[in-house]
Amino acid sequence: MERYGRVRRRDGASRWGIFRDVEQSDRYVESFLVTSWAERLRQHERLTRADSAIEQEVRSHAQEDPIVRHLIYDESGD
Repeated sequence: MERYGRVRRRDGASRWGIFRDVEQSDRYVESFLVTSWAERLRQHERLTRADSAIEQEVRSHAQEDPIVRHLIYDESGD
């Protein structure tokens, strides 16, 4: 996972982490922060073969396909 974290940080993530769900111990959540939605879209364009191989290795340990969610900062505060 540390290799995967290095890929995320190299591709623009300012923060990255893996968290374990305390209520469901076999569930892990990856979280990372990028500066903008445009930066997130650029991450998809920068995926190299080596990065793809690391991602496939990580996914090979998953029992199910990951659920992907994108959260953005709400400047309105509502």
